[in-house]
Amino acid sequence: MLDQSGQAASGVARVENPDGLAPILLICEHASNAIPFRYRELGLGPAERDSHIAWDPGALAVARQVSHLLDAPLVYATVSRLVIDLNRDPDAPDSIPAMSERTIVPGNVDLDADERAFRVRNVYDPFHRAVDAVVAARGTAGGFSAIVSVHSFTPVYRDVPRPWHIGLIFDGDARYAKAVAAGLQRDPALTIGMNEPYSPADRVFHTLERHAERRGLAPLMIEIRNDLIRTEDGQASWANRLAPLLRDGMQAL
Repeated sequence: MLDQSGQAASGVARVENPDGLAPILLICEHASNAIPFRYRELGLGPAERDSHIAWDPGALAVARQVSHLLDAPLVYATVSRLVIDLNRDPDAPDSIPAMSERTIVPGNVDLDADERAFRVRNVYDPFHRAVDAVVAARGTAGGFSAIVSVHSFTPVYRDVPRPWHIGLIFDGDARYAKAVAAGLQRDPALTIGMNEPYSPADRVFHTLERHAERRGLAPLMIEIRNDLIRTEDGQASWANRLAPLLRDGMQAL
């Protein structure tokens, strides 16, 4: 994170289980709703900072449990996406949102170029360097075959209900997504979204474009509806559901 003077500190990314042996790297970009002191909460109240606009509730807990079950490395962020969205190109208009859904973010309104560059340099860049370092440390022999980013989504967006329990987001390489979907479809009670509720056209695939596709690794973005993973039981249930499907899905690669 950033310290009180606004200087760079080393904690914008955390790496867990870096020596995990699974050929899957897990990433959770929206793991935290923490806002560094220098930003004075971005002018938001506690309810807004705890809502889905600031982070992906439940996503980190699921990712951690999947990491444990698969023995897979995990990289996750410690800074709210309202400071800068690590899953957006820094040049994208929603990289630092002045409005998120229907909430104005006062601390992001009318930012100048220097402040934007500061956030890129001190939050975005260190996070993505941490991902690069984990991939590089594995090397080519026995390296990764897939990178999976774990997210959650709200059940209702702009008054429109979302019926999916889980969404699998993919682009040109659909092998891994289809393999995991085949396993999920064995449960007839599940409603599965393929490139729903988001798709790469929504600019949500940045991390996987940067770290998976450019390296020829299979990319998969998982979106779990956040009302299903608000409790520890829900988080454990989804982790235990997903881990074997991610492991078995390696055969499609």
